[in-house]
Amino acid sequence: MTTTISREKWGSRFGYLMATVGAMVGAGNIWRLPYVTGENGGGAFLIAYFVLLYLIAVPGLMGETSLGRYTRQGLLGTFRKVYGNNKFVGLGLVILIFNIILMSYYSSIVGWSIYYAYHAVIGSFTQTQFDTTALWQAFSSNTALKVGMHTVAMLIVTGILMMGIKGGIERIVKWMMPILTVSLIAIAIRGVTLPGAMAGLEFAFSPNWEYLARGETWLAALGQALFSTGLGWGIALTYGSYLGRNDDIPLGGGIFTAIGNTSFGLLAIFAVFPIVFAFGISPTSGAELAFVALASAFGSMTGGYVWALLFFMGFFFANMTTAIAITEVGVTTYKEERDTSRSKAVLTICGIIWLLGIPSAMNSSILGYLDFVVGNWGLPLATFIIMLTIGWKFDANRLRILSLNRGADLYVPKFWESIVRFEIPAIMLFIMVYFLYSNLTATPWKTVSGLAILTLTIPLCMWIMSRRQASAHPATNVGGQSS
Repeated sequence: MTTTISREKWGSRFGYLMATVGAMVGAGNIWRLPYVTGENGGGAFLIAYFVLLYLIAVPGLMGETSLGRYTRQGLLGTFRKVYGNNKFVGLGLVILIFNIILMSYYSSIVGWSIYYAYHAVIGSFTQTQFDTTALWQAFSSNTALKVGMHTVAMLIVTGILMMGIKGGIERIVKWMMPILTVSLIAIAIRGVTLPGAMAGLEFAFSPNWEYLARGETWLAALGQALFSTGLGWGIALTYGSYLGRNDDIPLGGGIFTAIGNTSFGLLAIFAVFPIVFAFGISPTSGAELAFVALASAFGSMTGGYVWALLFFMGFFFANMTTAIAITEVGVTTYKEERDTSRSKAVLTICGIIWLLGIPSAMNSSILGYLDFVVGNWGLPLATFIIMLTIGWKFDANRLRILSLNRGADLYVPKFWESIVRFEIPAIMLFIMVYFLYSNLTATPWKTVSGLAILTLTIPLCMWIMSRRQASAHPATNVGGQSS
Protein backbone atom coordinates (compact mmCIF):
# COMPACT_ATOMS: atom_id res chain seq x y z
CA MET A 1 0.00 0.00 0.00
CA THR A 2 1.41 3.37 -1.01
CA THR A 3 1.75 6.00 1.68
CA THR A 4 2.96 9.60 1.69
CA ILE A 5 2.20 10.51 5.33
CA SER A 6 5.82 10.60 6.53
CA ARG A 7 7.44 11.36 3.19
CA GLU A 8 10.79 13.13 3.41
CA LYS A 9 11.66 16.49 1.87
CA TRP A 10 14.90 18.09 0.83
CA GLY A 11 16.37 20.04 3.74
CA SER A 12 17.31 23.06 1.63
CA ARG A 13 17.18 24.38 -1.91
CA PHE A 14 20.98 24.23 -2.08
CA GLY A 15 20.91 20.55 -1.12
CA TYR A 16 18.35 19.77 -3.82
CA LEU A 17 20.29 21.71 -6.44
CA MET A 18 23.54 19.94 -5.55
CA ALA A 19 21.74 16.59 -5.70
CA THR A 20 20.23 17.24 -9.13
CA VAL A 21 23.46 18.61 -10.58
CA GLY A 22 25.32 15.69 -9.02
CA ALA A 23 22.86 13.29 -10.62
CA MET A 24 23.68 14.76 -14.03
CA VAL A 25 27.41 15.29 -13.62
CA GLY A 26 28.94 11.84 -13.81
CA ALA A 27 30.82 9.75 -16.31
CA GLY A 28 28.85 11.53 -19.02
CA ASN A 29 30.64 14.82 -18.34
CA ILE A 30 34.04 13.97 -16.89
CA TRP A 31 34.85 10.87 -18.92
CA ARG A 32 32.54 10.65 -21.92
CA LEU A 33 32.15 14.28 -23.04
CA PRO A 34 35.86 14.99 -23.71
CA TYR A 35 36.45 11.94 -25.90
CA VAL A 36 33.10 12.25 -27.73
CA THR A 37 33.96 15.89 -28.39
CA GLY A 38 37.32 14.80 -29.75
CA GLU A 39 35.72 12.24 -32.05
CA ASN A 40 33.15 14.69 -33.44
CA GLY A 41 35.03 17.79 -34.45
CA GLY A 42 35.69 19.60 -31.18
CA GLY A 43 33.98 23.00 -31.07
CA ALA A 44 31.32 22.09 -33.65
CA PHE A 45 30.14 19.22 -31.45
CA LEU A 46 30.02 21.45 -28.37
CA ILE A 47 27.78 23.95 -30.20
CA ALA A 48 25.37 21.19 -31.20
CA TYR A 49 25.50 19.71 -27.69
CA PHE A 50 24.69 22.92 -25.84
CA VAL A 51 21.93 23.87 -28.30
CA LEU A 52 20.20 20.51 -27.81
CA LEU A 53 20.80 20.59 -24.07
CA TYR A 54 18.71 23.75 -23.70
CA LEU A 55 16.13 23.09 -26.42
CA ILE A 56 15.36 19.46 -25.56
CA ALA A 57 16.77 18.36 -22.21
CA VAL A 58 15.81 21.40 -20.13
CA PRO A 59 12.09 21.45 -21.08
CA GLY A 60 11.95 17.68 -20.56
CA LEU A 61 13.58 17.89 -17.13
CA MET A 62 11.14 20.61 -16.11
CA GLY A 63 8.22 18.39 -17.05
CA GLU A 64 9.57 15.29 -15.35
CA THR A 65 10.41 17.19 -12.16
CA SER A 66 7.04 18.93 -12.00
CA LEU A 67 5.16 15.66 -12.46
CA GLY A 68 7.07 14.14 -9.56
CA ARG A 69 6.42 17.19 -7.39
CA TYR A 70 2.70 17.07 -8.25
CA THR A 71 2.15 13.36 -7.51
CA ARG A 72 4.70 13.11 -4.66
CA GLN A 73 5.20 9.48 -5.63
CA GLY A 74 7.86 7.26 -7.13
CA LEU A 75 7.65 5.84 -10.64
CA LEU A 76 4.86 3.32 -10.19
CA GLY A 77 2.88 5.55 -7.84
CA THR A 78 3.05 8.39 -10.37
CA PHE A 79 1.93 6.20 -13.26
CA ARG A 80 -0.89 4.80 -11.13
CA LYS A 81 -2.14 8.30 -10.32
CA VAL A 82 -1.99 9.34 -13.95
CA TYR A 83 -3.31 6.20 -15.68
CA GLY A 84 -5.45 4.69 -12.95
CA ASN A 85 -5.00 1.26 -11.43
CA ASN A 86 -4.67 -0.73 -14.65
CA LYS A 87 -2.16 -2.37 -16.96
CA PHE A 88 -0.70 0.92 -18.20
CA VAL A 89 1.04 1.30 -14.83
CA GLY A 90 3.30 -1.32 -16.40
CA LEU A 91 4.82 1.48 -18.50
CA GLY A 92 6.31 2.83 -15.28
CA LEU A 93 7.64 -0.64 -14.51
CA VAL A 94 9.37 -0.66 -17.92
CA ILE A 95 11.24 2.53 -17.01
CA LEU A 96 12.14 1.10 -13.59
CA ILE A 97 13.59 -2.04 -15.19
CA PHE A 98 15.70 0.02 -17.62
CA ASN A 99 16.87 2.11 -14.68
CA ILE A 100 17.97 -0.93 -12.65
CA ILE A 101 19.73 -2.51 -15.64
CA LEU A 102 21.49 0.79 -16.32
CA MET A 103 22.75 0.94 -12.74
CA SER A 104 23.83 -2.71 -12.83
CA TYR A 105 26.56 -1.90 -15.36
CA TYR A 106 27.14 1.73 -14.40
CA SER A 107 28.31 0.45 -11.01
CA SER A 108 31.25 -1.16 -12.83
CA ILE A 109 32.30 2.27 -14.13
CA VAL A 110 32.00 3.61 -10.58
CA GLY A 111 34.26 0.71 -9.56
CA TRP A 112 36.82 1.73 -12.19
CA SER A 113 36.89 5.25 -10.76
CA ILE A 114 37.36 3.88 -7.23
CA TYR A 115 40.29 1.77 -8.40
CA TYR A 116 41.97 4.70 -10.14
CA ALA A 117 41.30 7.03 -7.21
CA TYR A 118 43.09 4.47 -5.02
CA HIS A 119 46.10 4.44 -7.35
CA ALA A 120 46.09 8.24 -7.33
CA VAL A 121 46.16 8.23 -3.51
CA ILE A 122 49.12 5.83 -3.32
CA GLY A 123 50.97 7.77 -6.03
CA SER A 124 51.14 5.10 -8.73
CA PHE A 125 50.92 7.59 -11.60
CA THR A 126 54.01 9.52 -10.49
CA GLN A 127 56.26 6.48 -10.13
CA THR A 128 59.22 6.38 -12.51
CA GLN A 129 58.30 4.85 -15.89
CA PHE A 130 54.89 3.75 -14.61
CA ASP A 131 52.98 2.08 -17.47
CA THR A 132 49.34 3.21 -17.42
CA THR A 133 48.52 0.99 -20.39
CA ALA A 134 49.71 -2.05 -18.47
CA LEU A 135 47.68 -0.94 -15.44
CA TRP A 136 44.51 -0.68 -17.51
CA GLN A 137 45.12 -4.02 -19.23
CA ALA A 138 45.89 -5.77 -15.95
CA PHE A 139 42.77 -4.35 -14.34
CA SER A 140 40.61 -5.20 -17.36
CA SER A 141 41.77 -8.82 -17.29
CA ASN A 142 41.40 -9.33 -13.52
CA THR A 143 37.84 -10.60 -13.09
CA ALA A 144 37.98 -10.90 -9.30
CA LEU A 145 39.27 -7.34 -8.94
CA LYS A 146 36.58 -5.90 -11.20
CA VAL A 147 33.83 -7.72 -9.30
CA GLY A 148 35.40 -6.51 -6.07
CA MET A 149 35.33 -2.88 -7.24
CA HIS A 150 31.72 -3.30 -8.36
CA THR A 151 30.94 -4.63 -4.88
CA VAL A 152 32.72 -1.75 -3.15
CA ALA A 153 30.81 0.73 -5.31
CA MET A 154 27.45 -0.78 -4.36
CA LEU A 155 28.39 -0.94 -0.67
CA ILE A 156 29.13 2.80 -0.69
CA VAL A 157 25.86 3.55 -2.50
CA THR A 158 23.98 1.35 -0.01
CA GLY A 159 25.53 3.10 2.98
CA ILE A 160 24.67 6.58 1.71
CA LEU A 161 21.09 5.71 0.74
CA MET A 162 20.47 4.03 4.10
CA MET A 163 20.81 7.47 5.72
CA GLY A 164 17.87 8.86 3.73
CA ILE A 165 17.20 11.83 1.44
CA LYS A 166 18.23 14.64 3.78
CA GLY A 167 20.65 12.79 6.02
CA GLY A 168 22.28 10.72 3.27
CA ILE A 169 22.00 12.04 -0.29
CA GLU A 170 21.79 15.73 0.55
CA ARG A 171 24.52 15.59 3.19
CA ILE A 172 26.96 13.80 0.87
CA VAL A 173 26.40 15.91 -2.26
CA LYS A 174 26.76 19.15 -0.30
CA TRP A 175 30.47 18.45 0.09
CA MET A 176 31.12 16.16 -2.88
CA MET A 177 29.99 18.66 -5.52
CA PRO A 178 31.98 21.66 -4.21
CA ILE A 179 35.11 19.47 -3.96
CA LEU A 180 34.52 18.27 -7.53
CA THR A 181 34.16 21.89 -8.69
CA VAL A 182 37.37 23.02 -7.01
CA SER A 183 39.23 19.98 -8.36
CA LEU A 184 38.24 20.64 -11.97
CA ILE A 185 38.98 24.37 -11.68
CA ALA A 186 42.43 23.63 -10.23
CA ILE A 187 43.24 21.13 -12.98
CA ALA A 188 41.97 23.53 -15.65
CA ILE A 189 44.16 26.35 -14.33
CA ARG A 190 47.18 24.05 -14.26
CA GLY A 191 46.39 22.67 -17.70
CA VAL A 192 46.23 26.02 -19.49
CA THR A 193 49.68 26.94 -18.15
CA LEU A 194 51.32 23.96 -19.86
CA PRO A 195 53.33 24.55 -23.07
CA GLY A 196 51.13 23.82 -26.06
CA ALA A 197 47.94 23.85 -24.02
CA MET A 198 46.34 26.59 -26.09
CA ALA A 199 46.13 24.20 -29.03
CA GLY A 200 43.74 22.12 -26.96
CA LEU A 201 41.44 25.04 -26.27
CA GLU A 202 41.64 26.08 -29.91
CA PHE A 203 40.52 22.59 -30.92
CA ALA A 204 37.66 22.65 -28.41
CA PHE A 205 36.40 26.15 -29.13
CA SER A 206 37.26 26.76 -32.79
CA PRO A 207 34.49 24.93 -34.61
CA ASN A 208 35.00 23.03 -37.82
CA TRP A 209 31.76 24.20 -39.35
CA GLU A 210 31.61 21.23 -41.72
CA TYR A 211 30.80 19.01 -38.77
CA LEU A 212 27.62 21.01 -38.04
CA ALA A 213 26.33 19.96 -41.46
CA ARG A 214 26.70 16.29 -40.56
CA GLY A 215 23.76 14.43 -39.10
CA GLU A 216 26.15 12.22 -37.11
CA THR A 217 27.40 15.24 -35.17
CA TRP A 218 23.92 16.25 -34.08
CA LEU A 219 22.95 12.69 -33.24
CA ALA A 220 26.06 12.25 -31.11
CA ALA A 221 25.34 15.60 -29.45
CA LEU A 222 21.76 14.58 -28.73
CA GLY A 223 22.92 11.28 -27.27
CA GLN A 224 25.38 13.14 -25.06
CA ALA A 225 22.70 15.60 -23.91
CA LEU A 226 20.40 12.74 -22.92
CA PHE A 227 23.18 10.66 -21.36
CA SER A 228 24.57 13.52 -19.29
CA THR A 229 21.22 14.78 -17.96
CA GLY A 230 19.43 11.49 -17.31
CA LEU A 231 16.23 12.75 -18.96
CA GLY A 232 13.61 10.02 -18.84
CA TRP A 233 15.45 7.78 -16.38
CA GLY A 234 13.03 8.63 -13.56
CA ILE A 235 15.68 10.57 -11.62
CA ALA A 236 14.15 14.02 -12.09
CA LEU A 237 10.71 12.61 -11.30
CA THR A 238 11.93 10.91 -8.11
CA TYR A 239 13.98 13.86 -6.86
CA GLY A 240 11.10 16.18 -7.76
CA SER A 241 8.74 14.12 -5.61
CA TYR A 242 10.68 15.22 -2.51
CA LEU A 243 10.26 18.94 -3.30
CA GLY A 244 7.93 21.22 -1.39
CA ARG A 245 4.76 22.44 -3.07
CA ASN A 246 6.13 25.91 -3.74
CA ASP A 247 9.71 25.14 -4.74
CA ASP A 248 10.80 26.81 -7.98
CA ILE A 249 10.99 24.10 -10.65
CA PRO A 250 11.77 26.17 -13.80
CA LEU A 251 14.82 27.75 -12.17
CA GLY A 252 15.87 24.89 -9.89
CA GLY A 253 14.88 21.75 -11.74
CA GLY A 254 15.42 23.22 -15.19
CA ILE A 255 17.67 26.20 -15.85
CA PHE A 256 20.02 25.83 -12.87
CA THR A 257 20.62 22.13 -13.44
CA ALA A 258 21.28 22.76 -17.14
CA ILE A 259 23.69 25.59 -16.29
CA GLY A 260 25.37 23.27 -13.82
CA ASN A 261 25.64 20.58 -16.48
CA THR A 262 27.04 23.14 -18.94
CA SER A 263 29.53 24.46 -16.40
CA PHE A 264 30.88 21.04 -15.48
CA GLY A 265 31.02 20.05 -19.13
CA LEU A 266 33.11 23.13 -19.91
CA LEU A 267 35.28 22.56 -16.85
CA ALA A 268 35.93 19.01 -18.04
CA ILE A 269 36.93 20.34 -21.46
CA PHE A 270 39.25 22.94 -19.87
CA ALA A 271 40.70 20.28 -17.58
CA VAL A 272 41.27 17.64 -20.26
CA PHE A 273 42.09 19.17 -23.64
CA PRO A 274 44.98 21.45 -22.60
CA ILE A 275 46.71 18.45 -21.01
CA VAL A 276 45.87 16.24 -24.01
CA PHE A 277 47.46 18.62 -26.49
CA ALA A 278 50.35 19.63 -24.23
CA PHE A 279 51.48 16.01 -24.07
CA GLY A 280 50.71 15.10 -27.67
CA ILE A 281 47.81 12.79 -26.84
CA SER A 282 45.22 12.14 -29.54
CA PRO A 283 41.88 13.78 -28.61
CA THR A 284 40.18 10.81 -30.32
CA SER A 285 41.69 8.27 -27.93
CA GLY A 286 38.18 7.06 -27.10
CA ALA A 287 37.05 5.60 -23.81
CA GLU A 288 40.66 5.06 -22.64
CA LEU A 289 41.41 8.79 -22.79
CA ALA A 290 41.11 9.21 -19.01
CA PHE A 291 42.32 5.81 -17.84
CA VAL A 292 45.42 5.51 -20.03
CA ALA A 293 46.35 8.76 -21.78
CA LEU A 294 45.57 11.29 -19.05
CA ALA A 295 46.85 9.02 -16.29
CA SER A 296 50.17 8.88 -18.12
CA ALA A 297 50.27 12.66 -18.59
CA PHE A 298 49.82 13.33 -14.87
CA GLY A 299 53.02 11.40 -14.20
CA SER A 300 54.96 13.82 -16.41
CA MET A 301 53.58 16.99 -14.83
CA THR A 302 55.19 18.98 -12.05
CA GLY A 303 53.14 18.20 -8.97
CA GLY A 304 51.60 15.29 -10.85
CA TYR A 305 50.55 13.53 -7.64
CA VAL A 306 48.24 16.40 -6.71
CA TRP A 307 46.74 16.71 -10.19
CA ALA A 308 46.16 12.98 -10.55
CA LEU A 309 44.58 12.90 -7.09
CA LEU A 310 42.29 15.83 -7.85
CA PHE A 311 41.20 14.42 -11.20
CA PHE A 312 40.49 10.84 -10.18
CA MET A 313 38.91 11.74 -6.83
CA GLY A 314 36.72 14.22 -8.70
CA PHE A 315 35.88 11.55 -11.25
CA PHE A 316 34.89 9.21 -8.42
CA PHE A 317 32.69 11.87 -6.78
CA ALA A 318 30.96 12.62 -10.09
CA ASN A 319 30.24 8.94 -10.71
CA MET A 320 29.07 8.33 -7.16
CA THR A 321 26.53 11.18 -7.09
CA THR A 322 25.04 9.85 -10.34
CA ALA A 323 24.96 6.28 -9.03
CA ILE A 324 23.15 7.44 -5.91
CA ALA A 325 20.49 9.19 -8.02
CA ILE A 326 19.93 6.25 -10.35
CA THR A 327 19.57 3.81 -7.45
CA GLU A 328 17.24 6.10 -5.49
CA VAL A 329 14.62 5.74 -8.24
CA GLY A 330 14.25 2.04 -7.40
CA VAL A 331 14.52 2.59 -3.65
CA THR A 332 11.74 5.18 -3.53
CA THR A 333 9.46 3.06 -5.73
CA TYR A 334 10.04 -0.17 -3.81
CA LYS A 335 9.55 1.56 -0.44
CA GLU A 336 6.20 2.99 -1.51
CA GLU A 337 4.93 -0.06 -3.35
CA ARG A 338 5.76 -2.44 -0.51
CA ASP A 339 5.00 0.08 2.26
CA THR A 340 8.23 -0.98 3.94
CA SER A 341 11.10 0.66 5.75
CA ARG A 342 13.70 2.60 3.85
CA SER A 343 16.49 0.32 5.07
CA LYS A 344 14.75 -2.76 3.67
CA ALA A 345 14.08 -0.99 0.36
CA VAL A 346 17.72 0.09 0.07
CA LEU A 347 19.07 -3.39 0.87
CA THR A 348 16.65 -5.02 -1.56
CA ILE A 349 17.26 -2.72 -4.54
CA CYS A 350 21.01 -2.47 -4.00
CA GLY A 351 21.19 -6.24 -3.59
CA ILE A 352 19.35 -6.78 -6.87
CA ILE A 353 21.59 -4.28 -8.68
CA TRP A 354 24.74 -5.85 -7.23
CA LEU A 355 23.66 -9.33 -8.30
CA LEU A 356 22.63 -8.23 -11.79
CA GLY A 357 25.86 -6.25 -12.15
CA ILE A 358 28.23 -9.18 -11.57
CA PRO A 359 28.16 -10.38 -15.23
CA SER A 360 28.96 -6.85 -16.47
CA ALA A 361 31.78 -6.53 -13.95
CA MET A 362 33.19 -9.90 -15.04
CA ASN A 363 32.91 -9.40 -18.78
CA SER A 364 33.22 -6.08 -20.58
CA SER A 365 31.40 -7.58 -23.57
CA ILE A 366 28.27 -8.00 -21.43
CA LEU A 367 28.63 -4.42 -20.19
CA GLY A 368 28.98 -3.25 -23.79
CA TYR A 369 25.94 -5.25 -24.91
CA LEU A 370 23.73 -3.87 -22.13
CA ASP A 371 24.91 -0.33 -22.83
CA PHE A 372 24.22 -0.90 -26.53
CA VAL A 373 20.63 -2.02 -25.89
CA VAL A 374 19.77 0.37 -23.05
CA GLY A 375 21.58 3.36 -24.55
CA ASN A 376 20.27 2.96 -28.10
CA TRP A 377 16.68 1.98 -27.33
CA GLY A 378 15.94 1.51 -23.62
CA LEU A 379 16.57 5.06 -22.42
CA PRO A 380 15.06 6.78 -25.51
CA LEU A 381 11.99 4.56 -25.03
CA ALA A 382 11.83 5.51 -21.34
CA THR A 383 12.00 9.20 -22.27
CA PHE A 384 9.34 8.66 -24.93
CA ILE A 385 7.00 7.04 -22.37
CA ILE A 386 7.46 9.79 -19.77
CA MET A 387 6.98 12.61 -22.29
CA LEU A 388 3.79 11.03 -23.67
CA THR A 389 2.54 10.63 -20.12
CA ILE A 390 3.27 14.28 -19.31
CA GLY A 391 2.17 15.76 -22.60
CA TRP A 392 -0.94 13.75 -23.39
CA LYS A 393 -2.25 11.57 -20.58
CA PHE A 394 -1.76 14.04 -17.75
CA ASP A 395 -1.97 17.01 -20.15
CA ALA A 396 0.97 19.36 -20.51
CA ASN A 397 -1.20 22.45 -20.16
CA ARG A 398 -2.64 21.21 -16.88
CA LEU A 399 0.79 20.28 -15.52
CA ARG A 400 2.25 23.65 -16.53
CA ILE A 401 -0.47 25.53 -14.67
CA LEU A 402 -0.85 23.31 -11.61
CA SER A 403 2.78 22.38 -10.91
CA LEU A 404 5.43 23.78 -13.24
CA ASN A 405 4.65 27.47 -12.72
CA ARG A 406 3.60 27.09 -9.09
CA GLY A 407 5.95 29.11 -6.88
CA ALA A 408 8.10 29.91 -9.91
CA ASP A 409 10.10 33.10 -10.38
CA LEU A 410 10.64 32.18 -14.04
CA TYR A 411 7.32 31.83 -15.87
CA VAL A 412 7.21 29.01 -18.42
CA PRO A 413 5.10 30.03 -21.46
CA LYS A 414 2.69 27.88 -23.43
CA PHE A 415 5.16 26.87 -26.17
CA TRP A 416 6.76 24.52 -23.60
CA GLU A 417 3.73 22.27 -24.05
CA SER A 418 4.42 21.62 -27.73
CA ILE A 419 8.02 20.64 -26.90
CA VAL A 420 7.01 17.87 -24.50
CA ARG A 421 3.99 16.82 -26.56
CA PHE A 422 5.52 16.71 -30.02
CA GLU A 423 9.21 17.51 -30.33
CA ILE A 424 10.78 15.29 -27.66
CA PRO A 425 8.64 12.19 -28.44
CA ALA A 426 9.32 12.63 -32.17
CA ILE A 427 13.06 12.93 -31.54
CA MET A 428 13.05 9.81 -29.36
CA LEU A 429 11.28 7.86 -32.08
CA PHE A 430 13.80 9.12 -34.63
CA ILE A 431 16.71 8.02 -32.43
CA MET A 432 15.30 4.50 -32.03
CA VAL A 433 14.56 4.13 -35.74
CA TYR A 434 17.94 5.57 -36.71
CA PHE A 435 19.85 3.19 -34.45
CA LEU A 436 17.80 0.29 -35.78
CA TYR A 437 18.66 1.29 -39.34
CA SER A 438 22.34 1.94 -38.68
CA ASN A 439 22.99 -1.16 -36.54
CA LEU A 440 20.86 -3.81 -38.22
CA THR A 441 23.44 -4.62 -40.89
CA ALA A 442 26.54 -3.87 -38.81
CA THR A 443 25.55 -5.83 -35.69
CA PRO A 444 22.47 -7.87 -36.61
CA TRP A 445 22.58 -10.29 -33.67
CA LYS A 446 22.95 -7.56 -31.03
CA THR A 447 20.29 -5.44 -32.67
CA VAL A 448 17.69 -8.16 -33.17
CA SER A 449 18.20 -9.70 -29.73
CA GLY A 450 18.10 -6.30 -28.03
CA LEU A 451 14.89 -5.29 -29.77
CA ALA A 452 13.37 -8.68 -28.97
CA ILE A 453 14.09 -8.12 -25.29
CA LEU A 454 12.52 -4.65 -25.40
CA THR A 455 9.51 -5.89 -27.36
CA LEU A 456 8.83 -8.58 -24.76
CA THR A 457 9.47 -6.28 -21.78
CA ILE A 458 6.58 -3.91 -22.46
CA PRO A 459 3.70 -6.44 -22.67
CA LEU A 460 5.21 -8.47 -19.82
CA CYS A 461 5.28 -5.44 -17.52
CA MET A 462 1.74 -4.48 -18.49
CA TRP A 463 0.58 -8.05 -17.80
CA ILE A 464 2.27 -8.02 -14.38
CA MET A 465 0.56 -4.79 -13.39
CA SER A 466 -2.81 -5.94 -14.70
CA ARG A 467 -2.54 -8.96 -12.38
CA ARG A 468 -1.87 -6.65 -9.44
CA GLN A 469 -4.63 -4.14 -10.11
CA ALA A 470 -7.20 -5.93 -7.96
CA SER A 471 -4.90 -6.03 -4.91
CA ALA A 472 -3.90 -3.23 -2.59
CA HIS A 473 -4.34 -0.13 -4.78
CA PRO A 474 -7.74 1.43 -5.41
CA ALA A 475 -8.05 3.19 -8.76
CA THR A 476 -6.82 6.75 -8.42
CA ASN A 477 -6.49 8.83 -11.53
CA VAL A 478 -5.31 12.44 -11.68
CA GLY A 479 -4.65 12.45 -15.40
CA GLY A 480 -8.06 11.82 -16.84
CA GLN A 481 -10.20 8.78 -17.52
CA SER A 482 -8.85 5.36 -16.71
CA SER A 483 -7.70 3.47 -19.76
